[in-house]
Amino acid sequence: MTHGNTTLSPADAGYGLANYARCFNGIVWRELLRYWHQRERFVSALVRPLVWLFIFAAGFRSVLGVSIIPPYETYVLYEVYITPGLMAMIALFSGMQSSLSMVYDREMGNMRLLLVSPFPRWFLLTAKLAAGTAVSLAQVYAFLAVAYFWEIEPPSPWGYLTVLPALVLAGVMFGALGMLLSSLIKQLENFAGIMNFVIFPLFFASSALYPLWRIKESSPWLAYVCELNPFTHAVELIRFAFHQRINFTALLIVVVAAAGFLLAAIAAYDPSRGMLSRREGA
Repeated sequence: MTHGNTTLSPADAGYGLANYARCFNGIVWRELLRYWHQRERFVSALVRPLVWLFIFAAGFRSVLGVSIIPPYETYVLYEVYITPGLMAMIALFSGMQSSLSMVYDREMGNMRLLLVSPFPRWFLLTAKLAAGTAVSLAQVYAFLAVAYFWEIEPPSPWGYLTVLPALVLAGVMFGALGMLLSSLIKQLENFAGIMNFVIFPLFFASSALYPLWRIKESSPWLAYVCELNPFTHAVELIRFAFHQRINFTALLIVVVAAAGFLLAAIAAYDPSRGMLSRREGA
C-alpha cells in the first residue's frame, strides 16, 4: 500500500492473516483457472508419459530386466519400474510450464503488477509455487488413473496416499527450479531451448529409466553424475513412497535442493540484488 511517497509493508498497513490468506487464494485460483482453460496442457502432460509407458516400455520389456532391488521384493516388469520416473517427469514438465507462465506474465506486464504488491516477495513467489505444485499433482494422479487400467498400481491402495508427500516435495523442487530459470529467460521464444537444455539431461541422467547398478556396469562416471542429479533422488523418493517406504537419503537431498532452488529464485526476483533486476537495468 502506498501512502504519499511512502510504500507501506503489509504489517504497517495492518494486514492480518486473513489478508495473507486472501492473497494466497487469489494467486492459486488464478493459476488453477488458467490451467482449467488450457486443457491442451492437461492432454499434453498425459500423452508424453503414456507414450513412454505403453510404447517405450513395451519395446524394452524383454531387453531390460530389473533385478530385485529396494523397494521391490520381487522381480517387476519394466513398465512398473519406470512408472515413478514418469511421475517425476510429469512434475518436472509441470514446473517448467509454470516458469513459462511467469515469463509470459512478465512480458505482458502481469508479473510487475504482482511483484509491486505490498505483500512480501517470498510470499508471492511461494503462492505461485504452491499453485504450480497443485497442478502437477492433478496431472500425476490423472496419469496414475490411466495406468491403473494397465494393472500398474502400488502393492496396496495406501500407496496412492503415501506417495502424496513425495510428489509434493518433488513438485516444489521442480517448481522452484523452473522459477529460478524464469528469472534467466529474457524472451518467451527462448524457453524451448532452456527447457531442452535442462529437462532432458535431468531425465536421462537419472534412475528414471534404468537402475543405477546397471548404469555403473556400463559407465561408472555416468553413474556418478546420476547420483549427483537431484532428479534421481526425486524419482527414488517417489518410488519408495509408492511402496509405502521411505528413502531417507533421497528425502534429505530433495528437501535441501528444494530449499536451495526456492531461496535462489527469491533472491533472483529481489529488485535490489536479483538477476532479473540487473537484466532489466541493463
